[in-house]
Amino acid sequence: MDTRPAPAPGAFDHRIAVFDSDDGFLAAALPFLAEGLAAPDEPPPVAVAAPRKLDLLRDALGGDAGRVRCVPHTDWYTGSAANAVAQGAGYLAAHAGPGGRIHLLMEPAWDGRAGRSVRESAEWIRYEALTNLLFAPFPTTALCAYDVRVAGPAVVAAARRAHPDTDVYEDPVRLAAELDAVPLPPPPADAHRLAPPDADAVQAWAVARGLPVAEAELFATAVAETAAFLGPLTGAALLWGEPPACVCELRAARRVDDPLAGFVPPPATAPQPGQGLWYARQVCAYVDVRDDAAGAAVRLQYA
Repeated sequence: MDTRPAPAPGAFDHRIAVFDSDDGFLAAALPFLAEGLAAPDEPPPVAVAAPRKLDLLRDALGGDAGRVRCVPHTDWYTGSAANAVAQGAGYLAAHAGPGGRIHLLMEPAWDGRAGRSVRESAEWIRYEALTNLLFAPFPTTALCAYDVRVAGPAVVAAARRAHPDTDVYEDPVRLAAELDAVPLPPPPADAHRLAPPDADAVQAWAVARGLPVAEAELFATAVAETAAFLGPLTGAALLWGEPPACVCELRAARRVDDPLAGFVPPPATAPQPGQGLWYARQVCAYVDVRDDAAGAAVRLQYA
C-alpha cells in the first residue's frame, strides 16, 4: 500500500486542448501563453510542439514571440515516457518560478515515437495519468495539445481520461491499473535461464547476442537495479530477444503495489546505479510490472 502523504489538492493544473486545425491550435495556445506571460512570479512560458506549429505561434505572437521559449517536441521528448518525467522534473528544478510555477504547452511527438505503436501510445497515456500524481505538489500549469489529425481519435479519447478538466477524467491509479491489466506475451520456451541474475552474466549474454558492450552494460545494470529493488527473487531470471530488443523477466514474492514505483525522480535525475527501478525506467524502453497472487513479475525491454 502506498503510504506517502497525499499532495495538496489542486496545485498542479493539468489541462488538455483537442483540435483538428491550425486555427484550432492557435485558439487554444495563444490564450494559454498569454495567461503565462501575465502570471506574476513566473518565468517565460514554454511551448513544446511540432516545429511547424512553433512557426505558427511565432507569427501569431508577434512582438511577444521573444518572450516565449519555443522547443521542438523532438528535442524535448527524446526517449521513453519515463524519460519525459525526468525531463519535466529537471526543467522545473532548473527554470521554474517559486515552487515550480510556470506555464508549459506540451505536444508529444504523436507522429514519432509516441505514436509508433499501440503499446507505445499506451505508455504515454500512462505518463499523462501519472503526472497528476507526480507533479501534484507543484503549482505548474500544463496544457497538453492533442491534434486529432496526428494523434488520432482513439489516442485523444484515452488522453481525455487522464486530464482533470474533462468530464471523463479517471483516477490515475485506476487508469494505470487498467493499462497494466493487459496480459504480457508469455516468455519463449527457449528463454535463457540465469540464477542469480548477476550483472556480469547478463552483460555477457547480451554481448553474445550482439548488443554493443556499452549498451549491454546499461541493460545489465538495469536488471541488477531491478533485482535489488524487488529483493529475493523466486526462480531464475529469463532472458530472450534479439538486439536491440533484449528482454529480461524477474519474479519476486513481493508485490509492487505503488503505481509510481520507478517514476518518482531522485535528487539526481540523471540515471546512475543505486536508483533502483528509476534507473531501469530511464535506461529501458519498457518496464512492465504485473502483480498477481504469487507476487510480482517485472519485465525489462532494452529497446
